[in-house]
Amino acid sequence: MRKLFNVLLALLMVMSMAACSTGTSTNEPEVTEGVTGTFEGVGSGKGGDIVVKVTLDNSKMTAIEVVSHGESDIISEAMDILTEEMIQKNSTSVDSISGATLTSAGFRVAVNNAIKESGAELTENEVEAHVAAATEETYDVVIVGAGGAGLAAAITAAENGASVAIVEKLKLAMGSTLLSGAEMAVPGNWLQEEGTDSPEQLIADMLNGGGNIANVDLVTILANEALSAAEWLRDTVNVTWTDHMMHFGGHSVTRSLVPEGATGEEVMMKMVAKAEEMGVVFYYDTTAKTIIMNENGEAAGITGVNSSGNGDTLTLHANNGVIIATGGFGSSIEMREKYNPAYGQGYKSTDSVGSTGDGIVMAEEVGANLVDMEYIQTYPFCDPISGGLLYIDDARLYGHSIIVNKEGERFVGELDTRDVISNAILAQTGQVCYEIIDSAAWESDKIVENHGGEVEYMYAMKELVKADTLEEAAEFFGIDAEKMVETVNKYNTYVENGVDEDFGRKSMNSKIETAPFYIVVATPAVHHTMGGIEINTEAQVLDTNGNIIPNLYAAGEVTGGIHGTNRLGSCAIADIMVFGRIAGANAAAND
Repeated sequence: MRKLFNVLLALLMVMSMAACSTGTSTNEPEVTEGVTGTFEGVGSGKGGDIVVKVTLDNSKMTAIEVVSHGESDIISEAMDILTEEMIQKNSTSVDSISGATLTSAGFRVAVNNAIKESGAELTENEVEAHVAAATEETYDVVIVGAGGAGLAAAITAAENGASVAIVEKLKLAMGSTLLSGAEMAVPGNWLQEEGTDSPEQLIADMLNGGGNIANVDLVTILANEALSAAEWLRDTVNVTWTDHMMHFGGHSVTRSLVPEGATGEEVMMKMVAKAEEMGVVFYYDTTAKTIIMNENGEAAGITGVNSSGNGDTLTLHANNGVIIATGGFGSSIEMREKYNPAYGQGYKSTDSVGSTGDGIVMAEEVGANLVDMEYIQTYPFCDPISGGLLYIDDARLYGHSIIVNKEGERFVGELDTRDVISNAILAQTGQVCYEIIDSAAWESDKIVENHGGEVEYMYAMKELVKADTLEEAAEFFGIDAEKMVETVNKYNTYVENGVDEDFGRKSMNSKIETAPFYIVVATPAVHHTMGGIEINTEAQVLDTNGNIIPNLYAAGEVTGGIHGTNRLGSCAIADIMVFGRIAGANAAAND
């Protein structure tokens, strides 16, 4: 009995201790510490992997470091904006940056993966409600749009002593210039042999390529001033041009300069830096809404609102002039359908998300005349999924590749005009074409070095194949391999003989014979809108009666009349630089 009693007593003591322990836990709740430390995560952006390190202090984000990435320098600024917003909110649930959606998505995945690695559960901070603000300032020159034309105008106006402000609807200086290859048609440039080209030849090419309806006076200005604009970019803006040229369709000679890296990043990065150096003030994330007209009928400024919808308003007065440089309307399905329904919902676009025709609408509201609005151009070689322009296509412009259809046959001249090639592609099986490149061209054209992110993306989407034989590459896409090999062999004989017997191609600089071989699939997407605001040779905006609207200027794709029915490749950069500089100089001098 004593033994049993002792056992029962022991059990009672254990139960009592357990009860005391439970009571203590109830009265004093356990405090759980958050996660502290630095954790790494990886996501996939437009240019490849984005690697970040996220620092947490008690499950609060205190720092996000981008360790490595393959995004362009300008686009990478989107990650700086997102970093600030995520830390402030202690959450990755922030809006993507317009114009940098792939970068935004990759960055967000990388940060989320770092947080997942930490095991932390983040609690979103309460952010104070924004109080709308009204800003009102005065400058000599006010420019709408921070693309290539707007920046050319801003730098030039500042060079001429004006105080300058640029209003940009996106959070970054982008425009379609950044998304382009930024090659520039320049007759008589320093890489050409003397006497092989002239402004007169470019004028003839542009008029012929545009259906002979373009404004001859504007085309003449562009052709005569292209060289000085290219030299200005090189010597003043510090743009680095490579030592080789491209031959675009519709040009009678090889005349297009190529920037370092073969993308618009080199041009835009250098222009933004130069504008900032010159004291140009940028108002980002602001959508211009109206052009202010004074009692004398002169353009006197603009009004705008915050693009993100926080209620902020902006009024900028212009002592000397207002310049519209907002680009075209290629990203506005509504405007495309209005002016040419054939290019509506069925087409993707290569253009900046900001190219929605805002400046055209604003100018029309104050009486500006619009010309050639029905002429919309597609670029033949674009990603069938996203619509993005494919830089892999550089090989064609260097004279190093051919295109075939599903049946393995060439069906159009590779250097014909963009409208001709696009229409030909749309008539093929699946409305796509296949560009064939050999490894010699792949290496010499620096496809991976210049466009590695695009290459990785196209492989992942199964829109690009690398194979040891032409037959194997053809099989990947279901192309008639026997016919394709026959086509390649025939083309190689044309290269040997220097004559393209099928399509009269002018630039055939190498055979397709060195394994491994690459094939990329492509389809047309809307790329350029030829119509817009009518201007004169001084970049002054004209009204519906052909009269000048005082103090109002326009430059770049927002204007019409320069390219006619179709724009030749690389003439857009010449256009925006020549007329951007003219607009900037004239607005600055307009006291």
